[in-house]
This record gives sequence, structure tokens and C-alpha cells, in this order.
Amino acid sequence: MKRTSRVLSAVLITLFFIPLSLNAQKKNYSDLREALFSAGKLRTGGLPSNVTWIEGGEKYSFTRNKQSVQEIWTRDVSTGDEKMVFTNEDLTFPGTDRPFRYVSFDWTKDYSHLLFQCNFNPIWRYSGNSDYYIYSVDDKSLEPVVKQAFSAEISPDGKKVGYGKDGDLYEYDLVRSEHTQFTDDAREQVYNGRFGWAQEEEFGLVQGWSWSNDSRFISYWQSDETEVPVYKLTDFSGHHPEYMEVPYPKVGDNPPEVKIGVIDTEAGTKKWLDIDLEGGYVPRMYWTSEPNTLAVMWTNRVQSHMKIWFYDVVSGHRRLVMEEESDAWIDIFDFFAGNLHLVYFPDNLEEFFWISERDGWAHIYRYDYDGNVINQVTEGEWEVKGIEAIDVQSKRLYYVSTEIAPTEQNLFSVKFNGKGKKRLTKANGNHRVNVSDKGGYYFDTYSDVTTPSETVLMSSKGKMIEKFSDNSNVMSFLDSHFYAPREMFSFTTTDGQKLDGYFIKPADFDENKEYPLVLDIYGGPGSQGVFNNFGTSGWHQYLAQEGFVVASVNNRGNGGYGYEFEKIVHHQLGKWESHDFVETAKYLASKPWIDGDNMAIRGHSYGGYTSSYTMLTHPGVFKVSLTAAPVTDHLYYDCILTERYMGLIGDNAEGYKQSSVITHAANLEGHLLLAHSLMDENVHPQHTFQLVNALNMAGKDFDLKIYPPGAHGIATDMTTYVLLMTQYTDYLKEYLK
Repeated sequence: MKRTSRVLSAVLITLFFIPLSLNAQKKNYSDLREALFSAGKLRTGGLPSNVTWIEGGEKYSFTRNKQSVQEIWTRDVSTGDEKMVFTNEDLTFPGTDRPFRYVSFDWTKDYSHLLFQCNFNPIWRYSGNSDYYIYSVDDKSLEPVVKQAFSAEISPDGKKVGYGKDGDLYEYDLVRSEHTQFTDDAREQVYNGRFGWAQEEEFGLVQGWSWSNDSRFISYWQSDETEVPVYKLTDFSGHHPEYMEVPYPKVGDNPPEVKIGVIDTEAGTKKWLDIDLEGGYVPRMYWTSEPNTLAVMWTNRVQSHMKIWFYDVVSGHRRLVMEEESDAWIDIFDFFAGNLHLVYFPDNLEEFFWISERDGWAHIYRYDYDGNVINQVTEGEWEVKGIEAIDVQSKRLYYVSTEIAPTEQNLFSVKFNGKGKKRLTKANGNHRVNVSDKGGYYFDTYSDVTTPSETVLMSSKGKMIEKFSDNSNVMSFLDSHFYAPREMFSFTTTDGQKLDGYFIKPADFDENKEYPLVLDIYGGPGSQGVFNNFGTSGWHQYLAQEGFVVASVNNRGNGGYGYEFEKIVHHQLGKWESHDFVETAKYLASKPWIDGDNMAIRGHSYGGYTSSYTMLTHPGVFKVSLTAAPVTDHLYYDCILTERYMGLIGDNAEGYKQSSVITHAANLEGHLLLAHSLMDENVHPQHTFQLVNALNMAGKDFDLKIYPPGAHGIATDMTTYVLLMTQYTDYLKEYLK
């Protein structure tokens, strides 16, 4: 670490341990709004925007925006040379006088052209229709490809653009400027190359098709939602309110039927692969390095049994290559770590890698194409979160793991055979990385509870290429404003489980005084709320300023702590999460400066579920529950996610009953604030209104805040966001102080 970094750390240590009388002299937030809008001042500018590694990882492209001007630049890592390859200054959409603007872009394989996505119109949370344009870096020409397509992707050889539009799949030949339609069987609620709401949301993919490595074939899902029940939403606006319809399969319903098709783009033909779904799903498929060979992943409906088949897409012949079973569910991606894939098929290598929990911890296993395990690459009582790069030539993997601590993620490299492991990120704290194609370089953004984030570009050999972050603005803000840092803690529950958490002490902290507690949680399977990183929540800082202790904990069911810790919640959601929240509250209340009679729990979405469930199944522990967009009965949520964790209703009826917040409505003690949007297509307002009915029938009083427009986040703009957070804050002040 450079001397300047050591000096910075020393400054921060001094800053956070200055006498309380000096901290008290610092400027306070004038109101909640100022605190919420000041959160950005706690974040350090760092990683260049929209970094994409190009030319084998020796260069990267990035964007610079100057008001309405969008620019794309490339930078050579070894020389530092930069070149602007695109600017929209004075550029208009072809045939119009409208200024050209894009949403995102992709490179062709030879880096001579850019495919721009523009004019995005959303459908679901991640998906939507867009216009696509192709841009020549050499002659700066801009040509339209297709209007309002669902997705588009350049072929690996850079000669074609495949796209999906109106439920069918097409190709645009960049050389001949010709369109070819490959499918023509789309109809209402039947889509080629895209998914419905539930598949997109719960399996993490938006684009439902992919090019083969040689650009000859396109494999795709066909999704049929005709048997999926429709849920209707309205915000009651207008003289005659309109309803949005969402095909949404709940527990026990028919999920979308899928078929896997393969298009031969040279012959213009298509065929269906012989797959017996057996009531299950096909959540992933991958083109392998074996010619004409597609790997197709199948899981049963409850996702505890997984198979990978290799299909010869010319002959249709298939062979079973891998099979895995679990007593709980099998993870096929990690949403919270940002990894959409846990199986990896490197180019030019007839081997693949799979991250499995079969030994009780998530580790990398190496397979050959006959399905034999060559070796277990990593092992130990820690978890691999994802593979970031694979260097086939040197036979080395680059991966992120929790080996140092469950609350910290670090980058390591290791040989395919498991030898020669190296830790690459060595600074204290939690790390987020962006690794070049072969692992030669990586961007590293990291922080700990006392150090604002820094971003550096590193060589995998340990040399710092460049430092991008500048802490001066954050340091200046901290020097003049009140700030309460996170403090990490661990404790052992009464049943012997160690849990990690953090708390934030209030302003002018006096250990001889008692302060109310706000436990801010999420708690869902595989998630994690506590890391050793710098806190940037303006709301938390305002609560601390107003005399609250704020805390969070990694409860059982969270990821990063091994199979037993996470999978204990299987078939009994709510039980162990609420147990651990209560244990955390009681542990903190044992401290003389926590007022155990004035504690609150707050959560949104799954956190709304656990905050309300904990309040009702452990009455008297928390005086207040702030509950937003809660899942109040898992029967009302989609079957893909819910049955993964709870199983089939016919096999676990009592588990579903006991996991429902509604079941325990009569137990309410204290003060419950419910908030929901009527246009939440994720957790439907049905959840909140069924809980409202149960509370009414039990004669229990509560408070309800309804936001008619909006989605799962409830607030629609900054005005309603400030209002919602003000309602939370005022509620805490009214009942805890």
C-alpha cells in the first residue's frame, strides 16, 4: 500500500475516534430530507463508468458524460493511451433532427462497430423493447437495425445481429443489410426468445436466446403462458380505471411451459430438442467448445434435483453429463453476489467448472465433457461466490470467495488442479472486482467500516496501475458533518450459533444513557446485510443523529456461511430468521446503553415479511415494526421462487401455514406500520390487504400507508420517497421516544 493510503487510514482512525465533544460540534442535518440527499456525499467516486474489457483484456472501454454529451473511450492498460471512439455531440437519429442518445452498447468481436440500444420502453423489472443502431468506429456512420425489439445481440463473428421482436426471432446481416425471420409461431402469451414475469424475475435472465460460438446456430426458449393465471393491478386513476394484467403463477399454479429450439441460421431451419420437463424447469443452457453441442440444464419443480445434458444440435442425440441432488434447493445463480451463472464453459477447452455445495460449502469442481470430476479446485470452510475469469492457457481461475471472513469478499486465483492459490486483493474490508478476460488486470473497489471506498486498477501480479478514487470530498464532508461509523460485532445465540452484525451508535453517545434500537433487516435466503464496508445510508445517519442505535445482522438463511447455515430455513421460512432477529435484539438489549423496552424492526419486501413475521410470532420483543411491501403468505407469491424454498403445498401444508404472517395476526402487540403500492407487480398488494383483513378480524389496530402508483419500491419519485422515509422516522419518534 502506498504511503498516501497509510496516511489516509491514519486520518480516518483519528476522525472516528476523536473525542465526542468535538464530534458534537460538527454540523448536523437540518432535517431528514437533507440527510437523504447527502448520502451521495458519503460515496467516493471511483470506477470509470460502464467498463468493458476489450482486445483480450489488454484494453478497456469506458464512458464519459458531459451534460447531454455521451462519449465512449478506450484505454490501453500498459501504456495508458486513451482514444475517444464515439461521441453523440451533433449526432442525430438517422433521418431526423432528434439528438442521438443511447441506453447501452455492445462491441463487435473485432471492435470495429458498436451496437447501441436506444429508446427503452420497460415491460417488467429488467426487460423492455428498444431501438437498435449499428455504429462504425472508422467512418462514424450510424445505421438503424430494428425498432422496438425485445433484445439484440451481435454474433460472435461480428457479421450479424440476432434480435427478438414481437415474440419471434430474426437476424440482420450487417454485410448485406438484410433481415431474415426465423420463427413465426408467436402469439398472445407465447414467446420465442424471451420470458414471462416469473421466469425473468426468479431465474435472472432477460434474453431467452443465444448464439453458438461459431455464429451458425441460435438456441432459444419458447415460453407458453396460456395456462398461467393472470393477476390484475390498478392505481384507480382516471374516470374508469385501467388494469395492468400480469401472467403470474402462484404456488400450485401451472408455470409457463417451455420448449428448447435450435435455429440453423445458414439453412434457415429450426428443430425442437427432445426434453421431458417432468414438471420442472430449464433455467440455463450453454454452448460448449465441442462443435454443435449445447449444454442444457434441467431442474425438478422444487429445484432440488439438477441435470446437465449435452445435445448434438445437428443429430438431436443427447447424453447426460452431470447430475446433482440436494436435501434442500440447488443454487444455479447468485442474485445477491451479482453472478448469473455458477457453471462455466470456457472457450477452447473441453472442460467445465461448477460451483457446488456438495461438501457443505460452495466450492469449484472441475469436470471433463464425459461428466467425470477431474478434481475439486477449492475447499475449506468458506464459500466461493463466483468465477470472474478463466485463463485457459495458464490453466488458472480467478474467483471471489469469503475465505478471509464471511463479511468480506476477496479475489483469489488458483490453478485448475487446485494448486498455487494466491490472494490478490489484500486491503482490509470488502471488495467488488471487475476482472479482465484472462485475469491479467482487475478493477478493485473496496472499503471497510472506517474507510470510505477506494478504487484501483491492479495487475494480477500485484502492481497498482492506477488509482481512480478521490476521498477528499468525502473526507471534507466527514470533517464538517456528524458521522456515526458502523461497528462490527459477533455473538453466540442461546442455541449455539455465532452471528455477525453491526451497530451504529447515536450522536453524543453516552454509555450511561439508554437509547432506542432500530434493527434494519432483509434476511432472505442467500442474501447478506452485513459486510465490513463503509456505511453510506443517509437515513441511518439521521436516525443516529436523532438518538437511535441502528443495527443489522446476518441471520440464518443468509449466504456466505455454508450449507447448514443457509439451508436450515428450507420448508420453514420465517422460523429461524425471526429467531435470530429476536436473539440479536436481546443480545443488544443486554448492553446498558440499549433500551430493551423501545426496540423496532424494519424491512422491505422479504424484509417486510420477516419484520412483520417476527413482530407477530415473538410478541413483546419489538415495540414497533416498519413493514413495507411484505410477503404475508407464501401461497400468494410466485411458484418458481416460493417452491424452491418451501416445497410443494401438498407436501408441506403445515409449513406454509406456520410461515404465513396472516396465521399469527391475532398475536400483534405494539405498533405496526404497513406500506404498499397498488401497482407492485412483484409482491402484490393482495399480501398487505389479506393481512389487513386478518388484523381487522382479530380486532388489532395498526397503521396503513397506501401509494397507488409506483411499483415494488413503493415511492414513485423523490417527493414520495422523502414522504415514505418521513413516515417511518416520525413513527419511530412517536412510539420509541
